[in-house]
Amino acid sequence: MGKEIERKFLVNDKLDEALKTANSNYCSQSYLSTDKDKVVRVRVLGEKGFLTIKSKVEGISRHEFEYEIPITDAKEMIDLFGQNVIEKTRYLITYNKHIWEIDIFEGKNKGLIIAEIELNSENEHFEIPNWIDKEVTGEEQYYNSNLQNNPYSSWSK
Repeated sequence: MGKEIERKFLVNDKLDEALKTANSNYCSQSYLSTDKDKVVRVRVLGEKGFLTIKSKVEGISRHEFEYEIPITDAKEMIDLFGQNVIEKTRYLITYNKHIWEIDIFEGKNKGLIIAEIELNSENEHFEIPNWIDKEVTGEEQYYNSNLQNNPYSSWSK
């Protein structure tokens, strides 16, 4: 059984410098099921496809099962079953021995940039880069599963 322990943050304009040397991949994803206890997501990230099942978040942790699937299957599932596909570019930045995932959203979520860090325990110490602005861990409006049906463009500003 997998466990995801994750914290989410908004960023400031100092991020631009850090992104210059970061690796990136285009990502499209859709949620096949969302309810209060679990979500099922299909994703294309770069040249790979993934099917992911996640439990309800408790604190900053949840169960996560992620499986690589053929990219053609992932694309077809998104086309057949996806509603309001989320599009973003994911950048990876290593900062003081931790990998930060920076998602720059497109489409109806354009303007939203989320930085995420996955931890090994809820109490793990990590340093916060100068491009982090505000923590939004636990704020459900920032969950990708919620952005699908309630996009950033409908509540920001």
